[in-house]
Amino acid sequence: MSQIDKCFNIEDFRALAKKRLPRMIFDYLDGGSDDEITLGRNRSSFAKYQLMPRALVDVGSVDLSTTILGQKIDLPILLAPTGQTRMFHHSGEGAALRSAAKANSIYALSSLSSISIEEAAAASTGPKWFQIYVWRDREIIKEFMARCRKNNYQALCLTVDLPVHGNREKDLRNGLTFPASLTARTMMDVLRHPAWLYHYLTGEKIELGNLAGSSTVKLPDDGNLMDYVAKQFDPAVDWNDAAWMIEQWGGPFLIKGIVNAEDARCAVDIGASGIIISNHGGRQLDFMPPPIEVLPQIVKAVAGRAEILIDSGVRRGSDVIKALALGADAVMIGRPYLYALAAGGEAGVNRMFGLLRAELARDMALLGCTKISDLNPDFIHYPR
Repeated sequence: MSQIDKCFNIEDFRALAKKRLPRMIFDYLDGGSDDEITLGRNRSSFAKYQLMPRALVDVGSVDLSTTILGQKIDLPILLAPTGQTRMFHHSGEGAALRSAAKANSIYALSSLSSISIEEAAAASTGPKWFQIYVWRDREIIKEFMARCRKNNYQALCLTVDLPVHGNREKDLRNGLTFPASLTARTMMDVLRHPAWLYHYLTGEKIELGNLAGSSTVKLPDDGNLMDYVAKQFDPAVDWNDAAWMIEQWGGPFLIKGIVNAEDARCAVDIGASGIIISNHGGRQLDFMPPPIEVLPQIVKAVAGRAEILIDSGVRRGSDVIKALALGADAVMIGRPYLYALAAGGEAGVNRMFGLLRAELARDMALLGCTKISDLNPDFIHYPR
C-alpha cells in the first residue's frame, strides 16, 4: 500500500505534503496573513452549521451531478486557480488538469500559473476557466483573452481581492522568493527533502508561463517576474474596469473575492454571470468573515441573477453539502488539491477526488437527499 493509499481525508494529505515539501514551500501553501485568524475561522466556521437529515427516504441512487454556467459536471467541486503549482510537485498544473478532467469537474488556470494558457489547453480536453487580474497594461488583458478564446476556455474569472499583497509573515521569515532560491539559510532544510530537490534541479525551470509566453509583456532585464507582476497589479481598479473586462470578454464571467452583499449586487448589475465568495483562503486581509457565514446574505442579494460559488475552508463532503444547502451552486477548493498533489502528484489528486466524491455521496444518503439540486436550508440546523 502506497503512502497516498493511506490518506483517508484532506488532513492526511496535508500531513504527507508537510513531510515531502521544504518548510518554505509548505508554509507558502499552508499559511495565511498576519495572525492567521481568518485562515483558522474559514475552517472552524463550517462546524457552526449542523445537518438536519430526513428519515425513510429512498437513497438507493444519489446523483451528484450539477450544471455550472451551462457546463454539466459530475460533482459540485471545482479546482480553484493557484499560482506556481509546480513548486509543490513537478507535475504541476498538468496533473491537476488531467485529474479534474477525469473527475469531470472544472479546472481554473491562474494568470500566475507555471504553465501557459496553451500548455494547459494541450494537457487536458476537460472544461477550463482562466483567472485574470486587472493589469495596468490593458493590452495584456486583451492578449490573455484572445489566447483563452483561441484555446476554448469556457469562462473568465476576475480576482478582485488583491489590490496589494497581504502580509504573509511566514514567507518573510523563510525568505521565500519566486522561483525559490537555494541559499545557505534554506539549504539544510531543502536537503532533507531530496525528492523535491532532485526534481527542482533537474526539471524545467519554474516560471510564470503566461508571461514568459506573452507577446505583450515586456519583462525586466533582471528576470524578476514577481516584481514585475507586483508593479502591474493596479490598486486603482474599480467597477468600471470590471465592467470593461466583462464587455471585452463577451462570455461567462465570474468575479472572485466577494464577501459583501452590496458588492455582490454591484457585480450582477455590471453583468457578472457568477460570483465566487472568497477571502483568498485567509491570505489577504485578516479578520475577514468566513465565506460560509456571509453566503446566505449574498444569496439573498443576488436573488438568482447569477450563479454563486464559494471557496475557503472546504475540507469534507459535509462542507460541500452545507454550502449548497445554504444557496451555493458549487464549491471551489485550492489547498486540498495542492496538499494531494504535493503528497502524490496526479495519483494524489485522483485519490482526493475519489475520497471527496465518496464522502459527498455517503453524506447525501445519510441526509436523505438524492440530488444536489434538492439541497436547501431545511437541511441545515442552527442551534440556539
